[in-house]
Amino acid sequence: MPTVSVYSMTGRKTSTMELSAEVFGIEPNKTVLHSAVVNFLANQRQGTQSTKTRTEVSGGGKKPWRQKGTGHARQGSTRAPQWTHGGIALGPKPRSYRFALPKKVRRLALKSAFSAKVAAGDMLVLSKLTMDEIKTKTIVNLLAALHADKKVLLVLPEKNDKVILSARNIPGVKTALVNTLNVYDVLNADKFIVVKDAVAQMEEVYK
Repeated sequence: MPTVSVYSMTGRKTSTMELSAEVFGIEPNKTVLHSAVVNFLANQRQGTQSTKTRTEVSGGGKKPWRQKGTGHARQGSTRAPQWTHGGIALGPKPRSYRFALPKKVRRLALKSAFSAKVAAGDMLVLSKLTMDEIKTKTIVNLLAALHADKKVLLVLPEKNDKVILSARNIPGVKTALVNTLNVYDVLNADKFIVVKDAVAQMEEVYK
């Protein structure tokens, strides 16, 4: 079974913890991980880009010159795509980029991401995370004690506004609950820090 170190809020190693091999010890499936990341990024796209076709731009109602005898190429409107200020041919229109992955694929992708972090030694378990007040400095000191000075994903067992509000202004730091985890955030983080109570929830949910 894979094991990880458990740390206190002061950064002191207090113990080690065995993790479920079904959730944290599988062979990461790179194909599934790629599909999950592409799915996440596609679902984030707003799809609101839009261009005007020749029917939507203003002007151009009159034929610019007669059909024959002028020496010019025949033209029906000054708002055709080849004209300055004309419409755009085959331009983007608002659309949804969303697509869904099967539930089993999403679950396998998350377990692959968890296992990759454990195998790389980038997953840390925090024995507990308690705060008496909203204070960014407390989270900054915690991350410094854990040597997590880059991108960090902090997983909480339950919603804690004091922690969430204290961490939200720190560049590169994200907080998440067990049921809001996604593959992109897990892989994108340099350090994957999970509160001990959340580990049990992850094993129960994703087993």
